[in-house]
Amino acid sequence: MTDHATRTIAFVLYPGLTPLDMIGPLQVLQNLPAADPRYEVTVVGERVEPMVSDLPVKLTPEKTFDEAPNPYIVVVPGGTLGTLKAMVDPALREYLLAAAPTAHTVASVCTGSLILAAAGLLEGRNATTHWALADQLNRLGAHYQRQRWVQDGKFLCSAGVSAGIDMALHLAAELTDEQVAKRAQLIIEYDPQPPFGGIDWSTADLRFMAPYVDQWIRQAFAEHPDMMSRLTGDRAPSLR
Repeated sequence: MTDHATRTIAFVLYPGLTPLDMIGPLQVLQNLPAADPRYEVTVVGERVEPMVSDLPVKLTPEKTFDEAPNPYIVVVPGGTLGTLKAMVDPALREYLLAAAPTAHTVASVCTGSLILAAAGLLEGRNATTHWALADQLNRLGAHYQRQRWVQDGKFLCSAGVSAGIDMALHLAAELTDEQVAKRAQLIIEYDPQPPFGGIDWSTADLRFMAPYVDQWIRQAFAEHPDMMSRLTGDRAPSLR
């Protein structure tokens, strides 16, 4: 078992992710070192260089994967096309498979859970993701739950984008105490009051995203027919 004298919280950065998936939880958990100096918060990537996101902004990790090999917490943000491509990224997969066994918590935000599932880490586990890719999460061996966050053992997954903040507040309370988490909530003034109220899932149109999801999958896995087949149910083209 790795000795986590320093408890590194590593947020994984890869090309094409959704910035809020990372920045929201990062803003919450960066408060932990002040409450407990054993914690350090960092952003890691395959290389320390600017990476595109799914918005007109680039992000740069602080460290490489090799510089944070045994994180206490690893957090995998999500996105759309970039996240699907990351599911077959060998460097990211290798990092997660090496980090997961000794990590205290392996967390994901939004479709980041698809990356974990593609690596085989969520097989048979309850998990969540953005509702538009719930079927794909199930096809990868997890059991989708429509909840803001879902914890199954050391694996902690949140639903789409803003749910990552909820998940991070829950995690902050687990790692320190409720007072620290509430203080973090107060600092970022997280008090959601959407102008149209909460989502009414009983009447929400959950079909309009399907064509976009199908397009992303077929674009991301054009050279990976086996993964495309797993996610769509279509038979992979014969190689003979």
